[in-house]
Amino acid sequence: MQPDPTASTEEAHALPAGRPAAEILTELKALRTADAPTRGGRTFAYVYDAGREGLDELAAEAYAAYATVNGLDPTVFPSVARLENDLVGAAAALLGAPPGAQGTFTSGGTESILLAVKTARDHARSTRGVTDPQLVLPSTAHAAFHKAAAYLGLEPVVVPVDPVTYKANPTAMAAAITPRTALVVASAPSYAHGVIDPVARIAEAAAEHEVLCHVDACIGGWLLPYLRRAGRTVEPFDFSLPGVTSISVDLHKYGYADKGASVVLYRNAELRRHQYFAHAGWPGYPVVNPTVQGTKSAGLLAQAWAVLQHIGEDGYTFLAARVAEASDHLLEGLRTTPDIHILGEPEAGLVAFTVLTSATPDRPSGTPDLSLLLHLADEMRVRGWYLQPQLSFDGLPPNLHLTLTPATVDRVEALLTDLPEALTTARTLPPITADPALTDLAAGLDPDTLTPEDVAGILAFAGLGEGGGLPERMAPVLFLLDALPGRLKERLLTEFVGSVFRLG
Repeated sequence: MQPDPTASTEEAHALPAGRPAAEILTELKALRTADAPTRGGRTFAYVYDAGREGLDELAAEAYAAYATVNGLDPTVFPSVARLENDLVGAAAALLGAPPGAQGTFTSGGTESILLAVKTARDHARSTRGVTDPQLVLPSTAHAAFHKAAAYLGLEPVVVPVDPVTYKANPTAMAAAITPRTALVVASAPSYAHGVIDPVARIAEAAAEHEVLCHVDACIGGWLLPYLRRAGRTVEPFDFSLPGVTSISVDLHKYGYADKGASVVLYRNAELRRHQYFAHAGWPGYPVVNPTVQGTKSAGLLAQAWAVLQHIGEDGYTFLAARVAEASDHLLEGLRTTPDIHILGEPEAGLVAFTVLTSATPDRPSGTPDLSLLLHLADEMRVRGWYLQPQLSFDGLPPNLHLTLTPATVDRVEALLTDLPEALTTARTLPPITADPALTDLAAGLDPDTLTPEDVAGILAFAGLGEGGGLPERMAPVLFLLDALPGRLKERLLTEFVGSVFRLG
């Protein structure tokens, strides 16, 4: 039953008198049919599938056992402290933390990064008197650092990465450090290209300037140590490097816990103290929050604990070897596919590749072809694969991103079979072009002064107008976004997402 478009918001969204449980669960299952699959190894972004039977059921039962437990106060629910100490201790041991290291369980990589940036800001203020802090990060650092800087009042200092390796330039990073620097960031690996920054040199430069250094190992923190254990060469990136002062590692990525599970670690308790928020200046209970959240279900903590306990050291080593196997197979196949070019040297389960124009005598190596790349993404989606499009940025080419998991091992061959066929079909499609008039118009627009009518017109032109849905083929939309200035792109995306989450 569709809501009455003439009804008020209150009438359209009022709760029913009550519905049978079976009916409600049936509707939820029906709603899921429109989503990308989270299991089966055909969605190469957003999901991490261990491919192990029974793991989802274990996580669900563990969550249910703790769903009503409030993680706000471990003095009332002491089991929460026990579970968190176990998880944080496991992460600390895995990442070479020294005696005295401390950490916190969080809701995900964004919260872990937000807390690490807050810690660095407050540490710089209290130890060096920095009141206008800066955050030095490579251009490939995760967007969560920019979010943290915006929330917490730091100035991001973005340093371009090497255009061939896509790794941070340690010399340029060191040169960007000033007396205002609160934190220097390195990635292990970066999300966009799956390459590991030269953490040792970056951390050393930070230490020489007596500045904190955070390693974003949200992706690699639970994979790289086990890859090393499985026989792969992995350069040091963790607390074994003296200059590394904090690390974030997501358990809902290569730890295979359900979404909402991460850990942020600090070299010592003195650093972690800056993460906490405490307030006794009100008439209610004394507040001490280690994380951004106050009240929170302990269910996510319990399911992550259960998954890690179940898989164990040997299980994670085996799963890491499976990821490496999938990566080896995929990279070998991509390298033999004409006009496919892998970006950098992927090292940690993530692969990014672009599509080149066919070589000619004038262009023997070809150039990235955005139109063809986006058509390819659509054609692969038609065939049941989701490869994540990433647009061009600061001279770095547009590409398709793949996240490899143990469940993708048995899917790589099928993907490599479909890829050339999809590429052949994509070449038959008309090249996408940006409307010159719109491009010229966009260049003169101020995102901060656009009216709702202006934004609606541009979104409609892009095929993202009324209805809140996405077009069947995203290539024209993404091509247009790629051509727009960054701030305008952000404004349009904000308005589009706002149109999806709306009441009427």
